[in-house]
Amino acid sequence: MMDLTTTEIIGWVSSMILVLTISKQIYKQWREESSDGVSKWLFIGQVAASIGFTVYSWLVKNWVFVVTNSLMLLNAFVGLGIVLHHSRRSAKSEARKNRTY
Repeated sequence: MMDLTTTEIIGWVSSMILVLTISKQIYKQWREESSDGVSKWLFIGQVAASIGFTVYSWLVKNWVFVVTNSLMLLNAFVGLGIVLHHSRRSAKSEARKNRTY
């Protein structure tokens, strides 16, 4: 059986990997100025799940998951904002192309 220290280290390292992986993907969308193929519903679902998991983690007093899910919630809001920004920008660009003078 693992001692608490080893268990917590595994949890915190896993948390860091997950958060950094998702953050890297969101940063890539921002840097490339494109959210092609990324649905806003992905992030809406992530927001809902992260809220639920954060509350659950708080209630069971699992601080690794409270922090992880709080950071994932933040990532979800940022990702959703980027997808919506790209969607609006794309719609404006399309409208400009379709104008008749």
